Amino acid sequence: MMKPLLIAALVALSLSACKEDTATLPPETMTAEAVGRYCGMNLMEHAGPKGQVVLSRELGAYWFSSARDTIAFTMMPDEVKDYGGIYVSDMDHAASWDDPGADNWIDARKAVYVVGSRKEAGMGGAEVVPFGTRAGAEAFAAQNGGTVQTFTELTADEILGAPADAPATETGHANH
Repeated sequence: MMKPLLIAALVALSLSACKEDTATLPPETMTAEAVGRYCGMNLMEHAGPKGQVVLSRELGAYWFSSARDTIAFTMMPDEVKDYGGIYVSDMDHAASWDDPGADNWIDARKAVYVVGSRKEAGMGGAEVVPFGTRAGAEAFAAQNGGTVQTFTELTADEILGAPADAPATETGHANH
């Protein structure tokens, strides 16, 4: 009686381990061929943090010229929701604002962001600046202004913007 139960438990455990291995795909290296999904321009030609949404091993990644655009992708109802990973530049490891790095990615859901700083996104406009550590985000905010927030604290108004007469939303995220 104990053997079938043990076998069932081992099968369930191995299946769940397989699911975890494929649930998050690793980030890709940003190359000169990386073109922004919304702007259609080469990412390496613009300063500031970048982002990518890895769709699948076969399809590769959608690239974004800013961390803000990357997060906006997750909030837009008409965009793909079944993806293998979402990553933003970890500015803790960036050489500079002009050189955010090609391989220093962090899971966007684990990053700590500075919202409302004086720094603009690669294509201009507001940026949410991602860091792998709260200390890095706090130091950046002390120098450049802004507030420190986690991914779940980011709102649609901060990321997508809102018309002046639009009511505030309770939550900014859909389908995370």
